[in-house]
Amino acid sequence: MLPVKLAGLGWYLPERRVTNAELEARLDIPENWIERLTGVCERRYASDETMVSMGAAASCMALANADIAVHELDAIVSASTAPQQAIPCTATFLQRALQAPEGASACFDINATCLSFPFALQMVAHLVAAGVYRNVLICSSELASHSLNPRERESAALFGDAAAAAVVTRSQPGEASAIWHTQFATYSSGADLTAIVGGGLLHHPNDPTTTPEMNLFHMHGPAVYRQASQVIEPFLERFFCALKWRREEVDMVIPHQASRHPIEQFSRRLGFTPEQVFLNLPVRGNCVSASIPLALAEAVESERVRRGDRVLLFGTGAGLTLGAVALTY
Repeated sequence: MLPVKLAGLGWYLPERRVTNAELEARLDIPENWIERLTGVCERRYASDETMVSMGAAASCMALANADIAVHELDAIVSASTAPQQAIPCTATFLQRALQAPEGASACFDINATCLSFPFALQMVAHLVAAGVYRNVLICSSELASHSLNPRERESAALFGDAAAAAVVTRSQPGEASAIWHTQFATYSSGADLTAIVGGGLLHHPNDPTTTPEMNLFHMHGPAVYRQASQVIEPFLERFFCALKWRREEVDMVIPHQASRHPIEQFSRRLGFTPEQVFLNLPVRGNCVSASIPLALAEAVESERVRRGDRVLLFGTGAGLTLGAVALTY
């Protein structure tokens, strides 16, 4: 058990709402096909926002909710799928956008695609519990709409833009907030199933053989689902055996908002009731790394999650990677 807490949560949603009707007309998709296949009714797309501007807005909200000033931060972590630019790390630009004092906080990035936030939370929690840092900001900000491939209609309709942030501090004596157990596992045979192959050193932007399509998102959804179906149940069984919680003792499950049918099917197979599972997918879409912290923040805002509740953060990411975090909020 790590005596740390999420002291404040924040989020940012672009103003532009993109309805299914708009996408169906643009991508020549049959009416109602998107909602039936993905469970998404609308999503947000950024207009003039940048990854950092969205992240800064979410971070300011998290700091205000935690009642912590920006100069009190010891570390700033960008936990997102892609950086704002190759060098330096995105957290550096976030420090500048927040007008945090130079030299007062360390900045670094963590990328585990859709599971970047829980991975960052696991690492930061140990550092805070050990006293290395007192106050840490974790921010996940995604502009997924920039990389969508119109030829892959399911993924083009599934994703949305958003940012979410959390301030992590040490719990005070008598506070129930804690992180009880974390577990992650990667099955790299699925590494090619979800990918953007361009943008790195293998297919460098300046390489004449790099095509524009290499810089677009690709996902083989049915294959991802088949692989996840084989490994999720034994993964969660190991997790709960170590955790010593029963399924019914979890007050709220915050899943990665991947797609409606996998969430519903996996939740049922894993022994959770619909009332235990928070879903904002219909109005947010899949917001990649921002998905889990955004759903958690909105669950807290709507009072579906309250202080002292037992919460499970759970999801899958490219790799294929599985992750779970059990905490008392």
